[in-house]
This record gives sequence, C-alpha cells and structure tokens, in this order.
Amino acid sequence: MEATVSDVPVHYAEYGSGTPVLALHGAGSDHREIAGALEPLFSTVPGFRRIYPDLPGMGHTPAPGTITSNDDVLDVLLGLIASTIGDERFLVIGHSYGGYLARAIADLRPDQAVGLALICPVGAHTRDVPRHGVLVSSADLTGEMDPDLDATYRSYFVVQTTETLRRFQEHVAPAASLVDESSLMRIFSHWTLRDRPEAATAYPHPVLILAGRQDATAGHAGPWELMEHYPRATFAVLDRAGHALIHEQPDLAQTLVAEWLTRVRERLAT
Repeated sequence: MEATVSDVPVHYAEYGSGTPVLALHGAGSDHREIAGALEPLFSTVPGFRRIYPDLPGMGHTPAPGTITSNDDVLDVLLGLIASTIGDERFLVIGHSYGGYLARAIADLRPDQAVGLALICPVGAHTRDVPRHGVLVSSADLTGEMDPDLDATYRSYFVVQTTETLRRFQEHVAPAASLVDESSLMRIFSHWTLRDRPEAATAYPHPVLILAGRQDATAGHAGPWELMEHYPRATFAVLDRAGHALIHEQPDLAQTLVAEWLTRVRERLAT
C-alpha cells in the first residue's frame, strides 16, 4: 500500500483490523524485519490493525532531497498517521532507529498514542555498549551467502545458528539492496531531533522496553535511563540477545509484547 505525504510516496504493509499499531523498523532494513518478528504474535491476538511503513530511504519509500534530517522523517510519519489513522488512538512500536522515532511520536501525541514499545532502542547518544561477540555459533553456516551479506549477518547477530540465519535471509537480507545509503547519510548527519523525546512531562501509558544484554549497538544502559520518563514501563534485559534480539529471542520477545498489549487494553478500557 502507499500513502503520499508531502510529495513522498510512503510504502507500507497493513494487516488486520481494530486498534491501530504503527510499527517502525531499524536503519538499513525495511518493514519486513519488524513485521516478521511481530506477525506471528498478532496472528493469535485479534483486535489490532498493524501498519508497517518503510522509512524514508529504505524499502520502497524514497528519501528526496527535501528530507534532510530525522525531524523531516518524523514529519513524514506524523503525516502518515494523519492519513492512515486519523484521530484514532493507536500504539507505536519501534526497533532500534525506529525506537528513536517512536519515542518522539509518543512524546508529541500522548493523548493519541496510548502505548509504546521499544526494542533495542537507540537514541541521540549511545554509551556503555559491550563489544560485539558471538555467544552461539554453528559450524555449518559457511558459504550460505555472498560475502557482504555474510559480514552483515555476523556483525549483527550474537547467536549464529541455522534458525537465526534463516530469519536473517527471510526478513533482513532482502532489504539490503533497497537501502539508499547517500540519503541515509544526509538524514543521519542531522540525527538529533529538534524536540528531545522525554523532555516534556512523563508519558502516562503502558510501555515496554526490551534490551539485549549483548547488544553492541544500543547497549542496555542507555535504554534503562528512559525509565524515569515512563512510570508505566516494564524493562527487560535479555541474555543471549544482541541488537538482533527479535530474531535471537523471538518467543520471549513475543511473550513480553503480548503482556504489554494486555496492559494497553486495560488502559483503553478505563
């Protein structure tokens, strides 16, 4: 599907019906990664309309020269919300870079965005991250992919097994050739959002924050510092999980997201 926002054709996938859920993927990927992680759960939990956009410069959403910063990306997402969700209350989920944008949306629209889930969220600054290391490695993975994709997989995953390789090949690798690297460099050179998320009053709705104990990109110290702003937050640090937590601990991640959805439904009923 496609919605034009400020002359930008935003590609997105949509499934189900009910309370809208806007789910945002990370950098260098497209909607298929986060959809692949969440759809097995949502297929068993009715009542939610899932919207998975390709962020500008990734997937099938272009990033024209008018998009020069993360503030511009945020404006596109706010326009997409106006176009596809309107005035309905909705939930927002973000993985990695998508978590940074999701935090901003929740901060700007606290009366409409009534639930926030962050998975390995990055922010304006990252600190205290561990060095990348492999915890689990299968010996029979050699020669499965071309060298560039193989290097991406091995630098992303700390659990390198036939199952995580399958998930990478199915949900991550297809997006690699669609990334507009020059546009992302232009956008990310103006990374810090004009209005810092969490600068306003505390966000009152249910929140879930998942961090990987071995995450060499986002770490877990930075995400923990967000807790002060989210009085209704559950925070979980998962062992045997790096920045690819949604692939390395899928069952546990889905269980925690399901519990968050239960809390959001309770909130909606009040």
